[in-house]
Amino acid sequence: MKEAVIVSTARTGLAKSWKGAFNMTHGATLGGHVVQHAVARAGIDPAEVEDVLMGCANPEGATGANIARQIALRAGLPVNVPGATVNRFCSSGLQTIAIAAQRILAGEGEVFVAGGVESISCVQNEMNLHMLTEGWLSAHIPAIYWPMVRTAEVVAKRYGISRQVQDEYGVASQQRAAAARAAGRFDAEIVPLTVLTGVVDPTTSRVGTREVTLSEDEGIRPDTTYEGVAKIRSAMPGGVISAGNASQFSDGAAAVVVMDGALAQQRGLNPLGVFRGFAVAGCEPDEMGVGPVFAVPKLLKRAGLSVADIDLWELNEAFAVQVLYCIDKLGIPPDRINVDGGAIAVGHPYGVSGTRLVGHALIEGKRRGAKYAVVTMCVGGGQGAAGLFEIL
Repeated sequence: MKEAVIVSTARTGLAKSWKGAFNMTHGATLGGHVVQHAVARAGIDPAEVEDVLMGCANPEGATGANIARQIALRAGLPVNVPGATVNRFCSSGLQTIAIAAQRILAGEGEVFVAGGVESISCVQNEMNLHMLTEGWLSAHIPAIYWPMVRTAEVVAKRYGISRQVQDEYGVASQQRAAAARAAGRFDAEIVPLTVLTGVVDPTTSRVGTREVTLSEDEGIRPDTTYEGVAKIRSAMPGGVISAGNASQFSDGAAAVVVMDGALAQQRGLNPLGVFRGFAVAGCEPDEMGVGPVFAVPKLLKRAGLSVADIDLWELNEAFAVQVLYCIDKLGIPPDRINVDGGAIAVGHPYGVSGTRLVGHALIEGKRRGAKYAVVTMCVGGGQGAAGLFEIL
């Protein structure tokens, strides 16, 4: 039976948006860097790549103009290697891996690059909002246009999830990520990147640049305490969502090489894992964060597995509140999920996170001797996505 395997992964460190290392770095630079390294790590001829599929939640400006094609060229791949940009918001980087695997299973190619890129610094505050909303949807399903923090507040209120437990989760995420970084458990993923960063002189307020090499995630704070997080002002007046219990705005890129299993075996390669399935599901837009509750059961049912069969879970930490709800509703053992922290600490460049989580789950899963890993996340507009991987 034909299989699709992941043979390599590479990502940048994740930089804080606007004030971090990548605040002046184009999406083609970010993506080209990780694609180049993922291909080199796979030990394949760049000309063998059938297509470069890159996820991006905000594909315009510095991540527009079919950024995937730009990335393919910037990575030094031959001009005949094409590229396609994919957008399913926060699951875009997982969606590209699923598409690549599905194309292999359909016999449409043997080698693909899949990944994601996001430059929140260069794009989010410059986006074109002309005719953003549609009349009927605004009148009948207005939550489709709500900011994600508002939907998180709905989940907290609707399901009675307190600020305290959210803050406690946020602190735990930081502590787990700090311990993982100190132990070098992100090192195999990250490929350092040297760029020019925009900096503001605190005395004159003049903007200048300096060269920076980013080799780790900027958002991890080892000194985080519950007392400190509890003092952070909520994002909305009277709300419970704050910077201490929500994901960090980040810039970065990640990529994997997905290959036909028989070809990888023929080449004597040692894959990280096998793609075993993908599922998406819709939910009410006003409680967008609960999407995994609907996507995961579809995924496991198709695979003939149960929650108990999954050794490692990576559930994107868009907000602590939705992770807590999903853990409880799905019955996921707390010691098997986000074991090295998540987006609250590491960061969440929307289109990148799915790819980052897959790469980390496969590497960490192998270290732990795990067999199955699930990567899942909520998706803007009221969706959930989930992917299943067998670790080799």
